[in-house]
Amino acid sequence: MELKPLPIDGAFEIVPVPHFDERGSFARIYDADWFCDHGLTNEWVQESLSWTRTCGTVRGLHYQTPPFAETKLIRAVCGIVFDVIVDLRRSSATFGRWYSVQLSAAQMNQVYVPMGCAHGFCTLTDDVQLLYKMDEIYSPDHAAGLRWDDPEVGIKWPMDSPRLSEKDAAMPKWSEFSSPF
Repeated sequence: MELKPLPIDGAFEIVPVPHFDERGSFARIYDADWFCDHGLTNEWVQESLSWTRTCGTVRGLHYQTPPFAETKLIRAVCGIVFDVIVDLRRSSATFGRWYSVQLSAAQMNQVYVPMGCAHGFCTLTDDVQLLYKMDEIYSPDHAAGLRWDDPEVGIKWPMDSPRLSEKDAAMPKWSEFSSPF
């Protein structure tokens, strides 16, 4: 596997090295020792799968507040997404910045989203499935988010009028946000 630092402090893209033969391919996508050797020592306590039916859907930007703040390891198991990280950590040199990675089931790449960052994505294909590993359990009372299209954050989404949940459409703007991190 290859660990590529992203322009958000503590965020990484993890790219497997597949082995190909006439049958197809095989790739290691998680190895606890390899992650530990690279300073990623999270103990994953929950794994979740999201399915998004339609291309052009945005989910996010989501995060959890302390004491249920979480780190996430995310990969596409079906389809392609424009995956976004926004740094919410006031003490971070990249506070308020965003970065995107294209996650693809075919590429088998993953994104490591550090604690204190919001996460969201836009589906670029129909029938997208994302697999999430988290180092904290989901707590509805600590679930929070930011508005996906806030001009102060300035994310350059690939769709102008995506499908959204009512909850995501009603998330607060950056100017209404006070970071708990």
